[in-house]
Amino acid sequence: MTHKLFIFAVIYSFFNNQITVSKEYHKEYYNDGSIKAEGWIIENQKIDYWYAYHPNGNISEQGHFRNNKKDGYWYFYSSENKLIKEGHFTNDKAEKWWIIYDIAAGNQKDQITRKYQYQNNKKNGYCLLYKNDKLFKAEKYVDDQKTGEWTDVFSFKKDNPNASL
Repeated sequence: MTHKLFIFAVIYSFFNNQITVSKEYHKEYYNDGSIKAEGWIIENQKIDYWYAYHPNGNISEQGHFRNNKKDGYWYFYSSENKLIKEGHFTNDKAEKWWIIYDIAAGNQKDQITRKYQYQNNKKNGYCLLYKNDKLFKAEKYVDDQKTGEWTDVFSFKKDNPNASL
């Protein structure tokens, strides 16, 4: 009987001493009182989905955090609420494909969009440049340094037969 009582006391003590961790919705503000950012925290660590805002109230960025670091797909906007870029983060570093939009052109003719491959926060792989939604140039990067450039799709595919676009 005392053996069972001892086990119960150890188990009760273990669970009773556990710290309760609660997930809370958190908001940050600019000095003027307007909202700067909002999202979920656990023990002062940003987690899950967050929104950040420009001082004018428009969203500046949105995406997931894991352990206070950007992780997952993110979107970034100008203060005029136009999408500037979007892409993947892993442990606060840019990874995989990123799309960068030429917002200066707006919806006008000659708008250029770039698609970059990132690895460990550096351009690693291909950069595809589009004008009016048509590929007009391809580049290759290794550790943020341009190592190749093609101005027509035929030459690019000839030199890079295994490239996945």
